[in-house]
Amino acid sequence: MDSTNFLKCAVVLQYLNNQGSLSNKVSHSSATLRIIRNGTRQMLMEIQPDKRNGRVVFPLTGFTVFKKFITEGKASIKFLEQNCTLFMSNAPPAQLISFLKMIFVKMTGQPGKNPSQNPLRDQLLSNKPLQAVQEISPATSAEVNKAKEKAIGVSRATFTTPSPSNVRKRKIIDHSKPKIPLAKKLYNNPTVSNLTEEQTAVLNAAIAGQSLFFTGSAGTGKSFLLKRIIAALPPDVTVATASTGVAACHIGGITLHQFASIGIGSASLEKCYELASRPTAAQIWRKTKHLVIDEISMVDGDYFDKIEAVARRIRKNDKPFGGIQLVLCGDFLQLPPVAKLTDKVKFCFQSKSWRECVKHTFELQKVHRQTDPTFINILNNVRIGRVTDEIAKILVATSSQQIEKDGILATRLCTHINDANLINESKLEQLHGECRTFLAEDSDTYMTKTLDQQLPVASKLDLKVGAQVMLLKNINIADGLVNGARGVVIKFAEDAPVVRFRCGKEYRAKLDKWTIKTAAGLVITRKQIPLKLAWAFSIHKSQGLTLDCVEMSLGRVFDAGQAYVALSRAQNLQALRVLDFSAKQVWANPVVLEFYKKFRRHLRDMEMIPLGKKPRKV
Repeated sequence: MDSTNFLKCAVVLQYLNNQGSLSNKVSHSSATLRIIRNGTRQMLMEIQPDKRNGRVVFPLTGFTVFKKFITEGKASIKFLEQNCTLFMSNAPPAQLISFLKMIFVKMTGQPGKNPSQNPLRDQLLSNKPLQAVQEISPATSAEVNKAKEKAIGVSRATFTTPSPSNVRKRKIIDHSKPKIPLAKKLYNNPTVSNLTEEQTAVLNAAIAGQSLFFTGSAGTGKSFLLKRIIAALPPDVTVATASTGVAACHIGGITLHQFASIGIGSASLEKCYELASRPTAAQIWRKTKHLVIDEISMVDGDYFDKIEAVARRIRKNDKPFGGIQLVLCGDFLQLPPVAKLTDKVKFCFQSKSWRECVKHTFELQKVHRQTDPTFINILNNVRIGRVTDEIAKILVATSSQQIEKDGILATRLCTHINDANLINESKLEQLHGECRTFLAEDSDTYMTKTLDQQLPVASKLDLKVGAQVMLLKNINIADGLVNGARGVVIKFAEDAPVVRFRCGKEYRAKLDKWTIKTAAGLVITRKQIPLKLAWAFSIHKSQGLTLDCVEMSLGRVFDAGQAYVALSRAQNLQALRVLDFSAKQVWANPVVLEFYKKFRRHLRDMEMIPLGKKPRKV
């Protein structure tokens, strides 16, 4: 079955009488929706409950789609002739988008028909089996192109439900024509972008329910793939987490500590059981079927063992991690777990439960952030702590590069967060002119501290003309106005900063919105100007960013992998300046190197297993 022709989710059918009152309501915790055709080639939507009878079929004529919460796996379709609304929830967002997109593609160019003139109307509304029903064929290239052209040229009013004010103005509404979801949203949504072959293999394994770990060097698209995996899983039973607040925000999740509800994990195991047994925490643990953890390299091994034990105890399930599917992502050759000076770092792969919990491993090898083979080769060597004379020569030569452009200075990457904050504050103070302050609008002022910890954007932003800034949102990818783009404030217009970016574009910054979810599922938002002072940035805060103008001094690196993380933020060698480079600043943890050595040997062994060969009986 073509995956775009069907959808599995929870459904509710609500029928209204002629007076607009609820006459019947049918709920199914799980059902399969299919797009099919009957013998007269009419398109239909079939709703088949998974556990009991109750099959319903609606003709795809005269319907309206509501898709405001489509990225949360929710949408509804109102079948006007039948006076019935279908509510869909807990649908994998990517599958929901593909399903609605298929309806749009197949309906494009087809004239609307009056349902009352359909001779099969009574048969369609009954629960009796339909004759000569078949699945629709996959969308052809011609159909997709035609639909895409229509999506680009169509106005919002054509394909979405009109606003209440517009409804009042219209005296005659043609219910025979379908109101399909805004096609532009379906085509522009990041969940429908193409994946590479290696990324597809990881996605398929996750959808198949396998507990897995995938890794890769910086810039191989790990976070991008993780978002695709999250979008392919049912949202009501999937929890996306990360070891740090910034990483959690990047994938639309929460921190692992918030989810686990055992604090920092320093308490005894019995105390951890007690903390996780609190009603709200226990309910979340028991409900979760899929747990995603990004930046797994920064999760302490002992902490991983504790939450694994908690999962089994709270869920009353002796399977690894209490039967929860794990999707782990990260690069152990980047930043390690934060440890006290007296403690020895213990990585997740050194934990007792790692081998039991992680059954499938993958490595992404294609680098997307950088395109220069020379720079990619340098980064691959630095990642494993190897610096040849040629590499050292190239990096030392960057110290004399002039990478400033149009008044935009290079961002200094610092090993310590306090150093970066001091540089930004002092540089702003040195600028002449009026200081403008922009305060964030938080939906819950009691959560301001949490928002500060998890969001890249501050609750208070001070700016002056001449301030060096970084863009914190993708505004226009085609024009180069992307997350991490560097610019300088050139003026204020209508109380908003106007920024000229390195790509040459000017942008009048407007309020943008960031959203985080709590472990209990509450949504908290912050509206703020999407800018941050960028004379300096900490290496830790730069993870995941691509910088187009960056300089660094690595003399104070204190962790294995820090130099690699800093260097790999640069888009290319021409956008990079390394001050006082020395090979001594680059090293990799020998324990991690040994792990990857065994890891790759395991991957090679897996590749050598002949496909289709039956296992020998013992």
